[in-house]
Amino acid sequence: MHIDWQALGTVFGVSLVATVGLVGLFTLGIVGLSKSSETNGSSGTAGSALVARSGAYLCFALCAAAVSYGIYLIVA
Repeated sequence: MHIDWQALGTVFGVSLVATVGLVGLFTLGIVGLSKSSETNGSSGTAGSALVARSGAYLCFALCAAAVSYGIYLIVA
């Protein structure tokens, strides 16, 4: 039995980067939503709340797109 260590390392590296990237993107979305609610509750401007909420929704959409693409790669 022969193990291709380079391919195994490549898969590990790509998986690690993708996992950290998706978790980071989702975390940014959660932080954006919390900043949006903090801005609405305080004396902040409505524009900054809109930007924070829009950025959060963009982060969540990118996460959903990445997960959908992963499912597509597995199924296809």
